[in-house]
Amino acid sequence: MTKEEAKIKIEKLTKEINEHNYSYYVLDKPAISDRDFDLLLEELIKLEKEFPEFLDTNSPSLRVGGEIIKEFKQVKHKYQMLSLGNTYSFEEIKEFDDRVKKNIGDDFEYVCELKYDGLSIGLTYENGILKQAVTRGDGETGDDVTVNVKTIKSIPVRLSGKDFPDKFEIRGEIIMPHKSFEMLNREREEAGEQLFANPRNAASGSMKMLDSKEVSKRKLDCFLYYLLGEDLPFNSHYENLRKAKTWGFKISEYMVKCHDINGIYEYIKTWEKEKENLNFDIDGAVIKINSYKQQEILGYTSKSPRWAIAYKFKAERVSTKLLSVDFQVGRTGAITPVANLEPVHLAGTVVKRATLHNADQVERLDLHYNDYVFVEKGGEIIPKIISVDETKRDKTIAKKIKYISNCPECGTLLIRKEGEAIHYCPNETGCPPQIKGKLEHFISRKAMNIESLGEGKIELLFDNKLVKTPADLYDLTYEKLFGLEKTYFLEEQQKERIVKFKEKTVENILKGIKDSKKIPFERVLFAIGIRYVGETVAKKLALHYRNIDTFKNADLDDLNNVEEVGSKIAESIVSYFRNNKNIELIEKLKSHGIKFEVSESSASFISNKLSGKSFVVSGIFKKFSRDQIKKMIEENGGKNVSSISAKTDFLLAGENMGPEKMKKAAKLNIPLITEDDFLKML
Repeated sequence: MTKEEAKIKIEKLTKEINEHNYSYYVLDKPAISDRDFDLLLEELIKLEKEFPEFLDTNSPSLRVGGEIIKEFKQVKHKYQMLSLGNTYSFEEIKEFDDRVKKNIGDDFEYVCELKYDGLSIGLTYENGILKQAVTRGDGETGDDVTVNVKTIKSIPVRLSGKDFPDKFEIRGEIIMPHKSFEMLNREREEAGEQLFANPRNAASGSMKMLDSKEVSKRKLDCFLYYLLGEDLPFNSHYENLRKAKTWGFKISEYMVKCHDINGIYEYIKTWEKEKENLNFDIDGAVIKINSYKQQEILGYTSKSPRWAIAYKFKAERVSTKLLSVDFQVGRTGAITPVANLEPVHLAGTVVKRATLHNADQVERLDLHYNDYVFVEKGGEIIPKIISVDETKRDKTIAKKIKYISNCPECGTLLIRKEGEAIHYCPNETGCPPQIKGKLEHFISRKAMNIESLGEGKIELLFDNKLVKTPADLYDLTYEKLFGLEKTYFLEEQQKERIVKFKEKTVENILKGIKDSKKIPFERVLFAIGIRYVGETVAKKLALHYRNIDTFKNADLDDLNNVEEVGSKIAESIVSYFRNNKNIELIEKLKSHGIKFEVSESSASFISNKLSGKSFVVSGIFKKFSRDQIKKMIEENGGKNVSSISAKTDFLLAGENMGPEKMKKAAKLNIPLITEDDFLKML
């Protein structure tokens, strides 16, 4: 065979195999037998080996995987991956419908879709070729899992037709079908490996594997449900997805349009019954506004779109026996009561424990030892006790469960702040679970990312009195670490585990600690573990105050003016910096070279033209999106605030801005500026 003949044959086989993949995995209508398909693939592989110059990086022969990577690269989403607001009742759906009508009137369409129980993914295509696949992550950044995604046959690596945009993103859910899940667990059982609890965990775990060949064996699937980008074919969600199906994407046939709330109710009722007949898991339904223009009018909160909502199906409920109650101490000192139960199957998993939340919940349930309790999964994730079956209680021996008054770990008298439901152990620096919890939080991936210290190593360091605070990590040396060893008993697996510090382990630990000195200020701020200061709030605070010295001197009024910081968070921050031991910790971390100020690259600082000025941004703008404008404010030294107060400098108003903000601004004499006024300021 000549080179030209080989090239033509490879192109023909590639086209034919891609068409068969689409028929089988997307349309679920195989045109040829599995054996005939395998023969076509074998012929293609043979030709590509003989003529490697014609091997395309997107060849269907490469979808069996084989590439092994060392770690997943973190990628910033071009469009933030927000989560949906959840609802569990028709009353809340009615409230959502009322809010929509109040803002856009009665002339609109809803789109109802299934809510898949899997792993969210964003796929970027350029000129019809799959360029990148990124997981949701924290919504702003995720893992680049392109190599693994290319092994999923229902995801096209090259699009069909020619009428797609030059560049766009499509989002969906990677799932593991029931058949694949059962086969995987059967193989793991035969190999003596731990079984996956449910298909969602299996799909998520598969995407985290570093060997794409192993991922390909998992037989994952993917439904696509959201198109993003410029030059999209239509100005509506439903029509764009129908069009995307012609490009080769797997779009759900169960997606429907409806014109009122009755259509939504009908859809939910249907799938609440029919979900058991699907070959994959769903945990609810998603309701969206169809028109993009109307979506923009409705806008977004900081966490979710106002034009969409998820309805979660009612959780499965079972009855089992309560054996005992443990009281666990978290890293912030919060006490969580946990019920130990007779093992019972619930929503695809075996449940042995359930959260009791707090003292009020224990009292409300009136729990007694050996009670029979009803358990369900809240949002089908965390098991919880709903009520007691009092008809089965033996009152002659029943003994009421009392909430503890002292810490189960260090014996300190517990405290409960006024207005709060949680009891706390105030012994922050002397209570072992709190110390270890703070250290584990500090090294975690989204904080200082010292991965080499995971898997029980912190406990070994603590037990050997080598670390008590995060600053102690930076005093560790090879001599202190080499040869450390301890055997732990893993109660869940009922087996022993040995943690031993050999030469390579110690080198990796010290390298991880050294590399953590490059972590930016916003993640350091999250890592030090101020109560209620999560990842997003830490970033807002870092960009607002720029350095730790300005931040630690902020008062309650100033903190309350920071976007997403309420009185509860502000009080916690002020309380944290009143503690001299926390100030000492920060000074020690500073001395080790930890970053406590925003770098030029992190802040994306362009100028100080808006320095000292605070803006409330509201409405829809013509030249830039609201998020782009907020970013421009921060890049030029200004500050975004979420609500109007006497300290606000400007109300930057777009179209369809709420009248209440306008009234409040006028009342407080806050200047109202347009998009053009703002651009002139820059």
